[in-house]
Amino acid sequence: GECRAVSGECRAVSVVPQQTVDRIGPSSDLTTYFSPRRYTSMDSLVEAARDALVDAYVPYSEYRVGAALRTADGTVYTGCNVENANYSNTLHAEEVAVAQAVADGHRGFDRIAVSSGVRDGVTPCGMCRQTLAEFATDDLVVVCDDGDGAVTTYTLGDLLPASISESTLTEAADDR
Repeated sequence: GECRAVSGECRAVSVVPQQTVDRIGPSSDLTTYFSPRRYTSMDSLVEAARDALVDAYVPYSEYRVGAALRTADGTVYTGCNVENANYSNTLHAEEVAVAQAVADGHRGFDRIAVSSGVRDGVTPCGMCRQTLAEFATDDLVVVCDDGDGAVTTYTLGDLLPASISESTLTEAADDR
């Protein structure tokens, strides 16, 4: 079964998988579970990414991805991938998390955790790296879930050393 509740902070209906309800216990007020949520450790951020991937819509690839993005003030937004038959309209987990945070007014991020259903250490793709670079600095910590409690940590600057930025566009315009 699923439990549904409306989160006032997210302004959206969230769905909690049964295994999550089993873990946190039945409650008439599940709004404390929904993102955005504050997590106190990196392990919790990876756990949030794992929780998010459960809701992924992946009828074509069957490759579930979840992301948990922490804002500068410690609020956490989660996202999962949502596939589309034409693939180019597919939403990536990181994009979904960023979009929710930006829609709520956040513009600064300090950490993101990414997990896949197979716990293979997946990193954000190039498009997601560029999206993250729009709102985060090169020192954004990117935590990739390798499974069995192991993670690999990068910075966004490691993964995308030459991002396109506002200054890139400004310099190009000035050179014309």
